[in-house]
Amino acid sequence: MNFSGAVLRELGRPLQIETLSLKGLLAKDVVVRIKATSLCHTDLEAVEGALGTPVPFIPGHEAAGIVESIGKDVAHLKPGDHVVISWNPYCGTCYFCQRKQRIICSQYRANATKSFHFDGAPRIYAKDKPVHQLMYAGSFSEVVVVTEECAVKVPKELPFEVACLIGCGVMTGVGAVLNIAELEQGGTVAVIGCGAVGLSAIQGAKLANAGKILAIDRDPVKLQIAKQFGATDILLADENVIQACMQMTHQIGFDCVVESAGNEAAFQLSVEIVRPGGKTVWLGKVPVNQKVSFRWGSLMGEKRIHRSSYGGTRPEIDFPFLAEAYFSGKLLLDQYITSRIGLADVNEGLARLKQGKEIRSVILLD
Repeated sequence: MNFSGAVLRELGRPLQIETLSLKGLLAKDVVVRIKATSLCHTDLEAVEGALGTPVPFIPGHEAAGIVESIGKDVAHLKPGDHVVISWNPYCGTCYFCQRKQRIICSQYRANATKSFHFDGAPRIYAKDKPVHQLMYAGSFSEVVVVTEECAVKVPKELPFEVACLIGCGVMTGVGAVLNIAELEQGGTVAVIGCGAVGLSAIQGAKLANAGKILAIDRDPVKLQIAKQFGATDILLADENVIQACMQMTHQIGFDCVVESAGNEAAFQLSVEIVRPGGKTVWLGKVPVNQKVSFRWGSLMGEKRIHRSSYGGTRPEIDFPFLAEAYFSGKLLLDQYITSRIGLADVNEGLARLKQGKEIRSVILLD
């Protein structure tokens, strides 16, 4: 089988559309023909070299498509199924998986630096030379090979261009509130950073029946978008933001603060405005060797901090739940899409993402 994919061969250079092929498929492999894949900031970080992904590699991890073929030991999927890709394969038996912490599965972390299939071996080749898959996916391609757990069946009525959004950004933000924050009905939530993940946290707060949902951002335009996604209040991130947050909560602070901006100031703000005994969920990130400092008093008062990479997702449960929430009108998905492009336009799409001109650009594949 030959197919096309966008491959990065050298940092700082554009992705190239190349002809690829599959080799070495095993009994538990699932081959998915990608119909839509969206551009995420993690893809941009990888292309710029921030993640240390070995080249050549195929970026992309937010994707949806149709099962093309399955190995003989795949039990819960069949060709023709519509699936959303999850980038978190897991073994199910290691120390962490047994404690329901699949996001830090031992095998997942051990093979992550190789950026091949979950077993650490390549599946995709260009002229008989292996090509790496970003985040066990590499979905800027007409075809991907994943484990059975990473191809999550969704209703065929769900359009591919919105289905792909579920696999990362939407799940991470919604899950931060529904799965991690332990928010009580009527509770107060502040979301710092109103990109795709932050907007999803706002939607998660709405699904959790929060009483107040505050959106905080440096960009007034993003704050207006946040209101469309369910924010009850908006606040510009300026020198008065802490004082304004405390006034808004009668000097108590918010029950839950979700950080999704990914910078030192946002991390610092998150612990300043959460109430004593409240919970801060960090979704953003800075370079792994960067140090972030805090005012010690901001950490006092039994405050809890939870760093999350995937919103505590259980893909087999949460992806269908999000699909149903979309069908019922409780979850917005179409509104994330700011452009639709072809695979050949991937470099322009990444450039626009870096410039802050996109919430989500979706690559549509025939």
